[in-house]
Amino acid sequence: MENHIKDFIHYLIVERNLAQNTIVSYERDLKKYMQYLVNVEQLHSFNDVSRLHIIQFLKFLKEKGSSPKTIARHVASIRSFHQFLLREKITEQDPSVHIESPQLERTLPKVLSTAEVEALLETPKTNTPFGIRDKAMLELLYATGLRVSELVNLNISDVHLTMGFVRCYGKGNKERIVPIGSMATKALKLYIESARGKLINPKKPKTEALFLNHHGERLSRQGFWKILKKLAKEAKIEKELTPHTLRHSFATHLLENGADLRAVQELLGHADISTTQIYTHVTKTRLKDVYNMYHPRA
Repeated sequence: MENHIKDFIHYLIVERNLAQNTIVSYERDLKKYMQYLVNVEQLHSFNDVSRLHIIQFLKFLKEKGSSPKTIARHVASIRSFHQFLLREKITEQDPSVHIESPQLERTLPKVLSTAEVEALLETPKTNTPFGIRDKAMLELLYATGLRVSELVNLNISDVHLTMGFVRCYGKGNKERIVPIGSMATKALKLYIESARGKLINPKKPKTEALFLNHHGERLSRQGFWKILKKLAKEAKIEKELTPHTLRHSFATHLLENGADLRAVQELLGHADISTTQIYTHVTKTRLKDVYNMYHPRA
């Protein structure tokens, strides 16, 4: 059974070209699924799995305290896996066909106000190489709406300051070109010309990574997350802040100022416009808040 999961993961990497984080999630979910089938249901072949076994597994997850979102992700993993097994003629039927995902309550993304963004962007002290780096990262995130994984994976060759754009690779390794504004260009220029060279490790001088940590290596997502939490605290931002918050704020502020939804979809790299439409709900909610605050008869 474990070999079938390995074959499926290989298929996701080679043929589907999925992002590393997505592949890790699939593998983790399916290993938990396999362990349940072997240890609880005493099954030793995926061909013996029935719809009832999958339902019992989902019930098992719920009893263990898994959230509806986690269970829905497991359903997606199991469904894709069984479709693969059937297509490869490893099994004779797909027991996941009529399995439904739990209904998810769609929560609106948390965004910063323009004043909060300004406070955050002005927090890094630009009298040190690390402060210059942090300022450049924040300016670039808010200017482009990049995912944090896209930000930390940027190479020096992906930035084209004279042309005013950055090239990144999103989900499924899809390339997109995103314009950057004058403020981000200025911050990046300062970082590349006066700070990045001081962060390079002399033992690894040929690194291609744009943003470097104190070891002179590519900054990780976790490393950025620690930096963001520290800067948010210094900026006295009390809202819950995640690495995705600047991306949400970028999209919401564009729509609030009249940007076309299709253009925002392209900038964010969303495959489906329905994903982008969540931000229209955010802007409506914020309009209602403004109305209630300022209208004399609200």
